[in-house]
Amino acid sequence: MVPPPVSLEDTLRERFGFDAFRPWQREAIEALLEGPRRVLVVAPTGGGKSLTYQLPAVVLEGTTIVISPLIALMEDQVRGLEEKGVRATYLTSSISMDERRRRERALRDGEYDLVYVAPEGMANDYTMALLEGLQPQLVAIDEAHCISQWGHDFRPDYLRLGPAIRRLAPRHVLACTATATPIVREDILANLGFDDARVVLRGFARPNLHLEAIPLDSRRHRDRQLHAALKEALGSPKEPTGAAIVYAATRKNTEKLAGQLAKLGYRTAAYHAGLAPDARASVNAHFADGALDVVVATNAFGMGIDRADIRLVVHVQAPGSIEAYYQEVGRAGRDGEPAHGLLMSSSADLALRRRLIERVWEPPDMRPPAEEVSRQWRLFLDLMRYVEAGSCRHDFILRYFGDEEEILGGCGHCDVCERLEEGDDGGLSEEDVLVVRKALAGLARCRGRVGMRNVTDMLVGKSNQKLRRQGLDRLSTHGILKDHDPEWVLALLRRLVTAGYANITADDYPTVYLTKKGARVMKEEEQARVLLPPPVKKGRTRRGGGGSKGGPSVASEDRDLFERLRDQRRELAKARGVPAYVVCSDRTLAEIAAQRPGDEAALGAVHGMGPARIEAYGEALLGVVNG
Repeated sequence: MVPPPVSLEDTLRERFGFDAFRPWQREAIEALLEGPRRVLVVAPTGGGKSLTYQLPAVVLEGTTIVISPLIALMEDQVRGLEEKGVRATYLTSSISMDERRRRERALRDGEYDLVYVAPEGMANDYTMALLEGLQPQLVAIDEAHCISQWGHDFRPDYLRLGPAIRRLAPRHVLACTATATPIVREDILANLGFDDARVVLRGFARPNLHLEAIPLDSRRHRDRQLHAALKEALGSPKEPTGAAIVYAATRKNTEKLAGQLAKLGYRTAAYHAGLAPDARASVNAHFADGALDVVVATNAFGMGIDRADIRLVVHVQAPGSIEAYYQEVGRAGRDGEPAHGLLMSSSADLALRRRLIERVWEPPDMRPPAEEVSRQWRLFLDLMRYVEAGSCRHDFILRYFGDEEEILGGCGHCDVCERLEEGDDGGLSEEDVLVVRKALAGLARCRGRVGMRNVTDMLVGKSNQKLRRQGLDRLSTHGILKDHDPEWVLALLRRLVTAGYANITADDYPTVYLTKKGARVMKEEEQARVLLPPPVKKGRTRRGGGGSKGGPSVASEDRDLFERLRDQRRELAKARGVPAYVVCSDRTLAEIAAQRPGDEAALGAVHGMGPARIEAYGEALLGVVNG
C-alpha cells in the first residue's frame, strides 16, 4: 500500500535531508507510486533524477533493483545512500566471489532496500533467477538512453531490459536519463514496453550557465583561450575559487594539456580510459575531495561526479553530440552560482571526429557498421549546427531536447545573446532586420514546397529548370537577396531554423517552411533575435554580425574611470548573484567613461544602456561617473 503524501515529505526530510521536492520530482514519484506506475524521467546531469527511485525504494516494501551501466556510478551512489542510512549494495565484477556470495545471501534475507546491477547481468540466468526471487516491487533503469539506437550512447546490453522487466514483473518501473531527444524518448518507451507511461521532462534550463562557442583554427589561440578562461573562472592557481574540467577528444591531448596547466600552477591531472583502474579511481577521489583543481579528460570522466563548485567546463575539441556536450557542460554550476561552459571547435575537428567514429573496433580489423557511422556522424553534425547557431544557445538546446515549456526567449547571457543585446535595437541594424524579413518572406512564398537549396536559389535570383518547373522564378521574392552569396544565404536559412523561425519536414525529401513565430517576425509583430552569419571567405557579402572578441578601445584619459566602472560592475554583479556581463558589457562601460553622462537621460544615449539596465544599474553607474 502506498503511504499518504505526507509520508513522502517525512521520508524526504528524515532519510535524505532535503526540505522540499523539486516540483517535477514529486510529479515523477507520485506517478510511479500511484499511477500509471510506468515513468520516464528526463532531466539534466545533477538535476536530482536518482531521488525519483531512491525515495520510492525506501517507501516500498522489499528490494528495489537499479540497473546502471557504470561500476563507478554504482559505487558512488551506494556510498551516498549508506551515509544516509539507506541499506544499499551492488553486484559487479569488481567484488570478490566470497563478497558476492555474502551480498547475495543478505539480499535473499531482505537486508537491502536497493541493489544495483549492470545491464549485462540480465543475460545471466543465475543473476536473473536471484533477482526474480526478490519479487521486486520497483525496477529502475538509469542512463535509459543507452537502450535507443538513435541515442549517442547505444549499448546492445540494454536491449535485454524489456524482456527482463517482463520476467521480473515489478509493479512499478522507472527509467531515467539526462539526454533524450523526442525520438530517443519514443524508442525508450517502445523498447521497455511502456504502453501507458508518464513522461516527466524538466530541468533542462540552466540559466546560471554562460554558454559560449568559439570557432578557431590556431592551437596557440586555443591555449590562450583556455588559460584566460581558467584565470577568469578560478582566479589565482595558488588559491582557486572552485574547480574546472577540461575535455579533450584524445588521450594524448589530455596528457599534453594537463602538463601545460600543471606548469601554470594548477593542481591538475589527466584522466582517460588508458589509465590503470587505480589511477582513474585516484583522480576521481582527489577531484571530488578538492585535492585537484582541474582535471583534463576524455569523455570517460565525469559520470557520478557530484562536486558543486565546478565553475568552468571547457571543451578544447568538439565532442561527439549535443547530448554528450550538455551532459558534460552540465557538471558546472550545480550549486546554482554562475558558471561558464566554453566550447572551442576548429575545422580539424570534423576530420578528427570522423576518424574517431570510423576507428577500428574490437576484435582487431573489425570496423563499425555503416549505419552506426551514419548515426554518430548525424549526431556530430547536430552539434556543429549548435556551434554555428545565431540565436540563444540555451533555447537551441531546449528545442533540441523538446523541452518547449522552458524556452527562455533568449537567456540574455550566452555569447549570442550578449551580442544581440549590445544595443537597444536588439543587436541588429535596420539593414540586418530587413535581410531576415526578406528571407522569411521568401520562405512564406514557397509555402513549404521545396528544400533549403531551392529556397536559396530563388532568393539569390537564380533561374534554372527546377525553379521554373516549381514556378519559383515568378515569385515576388525571386532575387530579393541577389547581392548576397548563395552559401551565405543558405547559412542564414539554417540559422532561421535553429532560431525557431523556420522548420524542416521529416520526409524522405525534406522541405523547409515558415513557422508561426517566423511569420510574426516577418510581419514585425515580434523582434528578430538571430545573428546573421559571418561573411563567406569569397568576400562577396557584407559583414554578418560575428563580432570581435577583442576588448574596447579606451583613451588614456578615460582609463581610470573605466576601471572604476568595472569595479562597480563587479560589485553589482556580486550583489545580484549574476555574472558581470549581465550588468553590461565592457564596450558600454568604455562609452560611459568617454561620454561621462550626468543623468539617466544622457545615460540612455550610451550604447547598450536600455531602460531595463538603467532602472537596475543606472544610479550606481552614474554615482561612479559623478562621484
